[in-house]
Amino acid sequence: MDMAVEAGVINQHLIDPEICIRCNTCEATCPVNAITHDDRNYVVRADVCNGCMACISPCPTGSIDNWRTMPLKRVYSIEEQLTWDELPAELTPEQLEAEGLSSTDAPAMAEVAAAAPPAPSAPGEPVFNSGQYGATMPPWSAAHAYTNLHPPKKPTTATVVGNFNCTEAGFESQTHHIVLDFGAMPFPVLEGQSIGIIPPGTDAKGKPHFARQYSIASPRNGERPGYNNLSLTVKRVTEDHQGKPMRGVASNYVCDLKVGDTVQVVGPFGASFLMPNHPKSHVVMICTGTGSAPMRAMTEWRRRLRKSGKFEGGRLMLFFGARTQQELPYFGPLQTLPKDFIDINLAFSRTPGQPKRYVQHAMRERAADLAELLKDPQAHFYVCGLKSMEEGVVLALRDIAVEAGLDWDAVGIALQKEGRLHLETY
Repeated sequence: MDMAVEAGVINQHLIDPEICIRCNTCEATCPVNAITHDDRNYVVRADVCNGCMACISPCPTGSIDNWRTMPLKRVYSIEEQLTWDELPAELTPEQLEAEGLSSTDAPAMAEVAAAAPPAPSAPGEPVFNSGQYGATMPPWSAAHAYTNLHPPKKPTTATVVGNFNCTEAGFESQTHHIVLDFGAMPFPVLEGQSIGIIPPGTDAKGKPHFARQYSIASPRNGERPGYNNLSLTVKRVTEDHQGKPMRGVASNYVCDLKVGDTVQVVGPFGASFLMPNHPKSHVVMICTGTGSAPMRAMTEWRRRLRKSGKFEGGRLMLFFGARTQQELPYFGPLQTLPKDFIDINLAFSRTPGQPKRYVQHAMRERAADLAELLKDPQAHFYVCGLKSMEEGVVLALRDIAVEAGLDWDAVGIALQKEGRLHLETY
């Protein structure tokens, strides 16, 4: 940041820990890897951030849009930011003057971004960047989304009216379907949005637990139509990414809830991962595990519209992956959906005696159908699940397009700009 160095001052990019819901959107979006986190806070590296603003619009709470005019010699370190429970106050004009600076000395972030060279790729890092194709705008026909009605500082209360295991009974891995009722408190949601649940108690440092984000699994008119309720798909976390035993604080709290219990809820969040509402629009859903939640919501909304005769829908296509059939949420209900309503493709990566099969393998098997949809401006694609799936899925779309004689650069740009390819991975 040569301009900032010359001025001796920087508009330091910071994340507000009080309203951040730790959804990882900013870190996943940042093209220069300037954002990192520990088990509590997300923070920005001042020496890496180039002010490109790519992380601003995808943030569901606005916590990412914070700046402080700071002398370069006093920028907040990563170590400092990780200890924060709230943002520090801005330096006063007198404090800046004492440093021999003025707030007007700070370069505009757009100027810094233009002056800063792109960060070099790490050794061995793939050149392909799947994230660049993810839309930050909703489809043009999406309904208006309400967001941040209940911020982390002022959560609302919901009552548990349903909780059941939606994976095979008795299987070690559990995914629960939770239904929450908001009573008379307005809580309008759309398919593709999410909420945050605040677990009770404090963490190992004695600080209150922060909210955990969960995608909504029910359509806009509720899990039970006509009632002010919604559902979630929550997997009980019993081990870490290395397979070592651990107990996920929020997931176990939610999975253990009983009918009649109350929970603290924040949100709703999300204004781009929304489904199209115009007739003849096609929806392609690609997900793994609990990434099925928004896909269930979209499917159920289309099913209700179809049943009522109020919607002339296009194609509905699902690619759904899990380790085994027993771990696949909603496996039973999926089998009852009419074949002329939804085209279901399942992929299991840990079936005994069978080769590993992931959603991108199933997509490539349906290349002809997907190529036709990639040519259609009415087709919308939604990807939700573990971050590790994202690159393989977008690469599959690219290869399918190229093999069909399409210009992927043009297709990919159109999908992103027109709000037709949405990536929600974590």
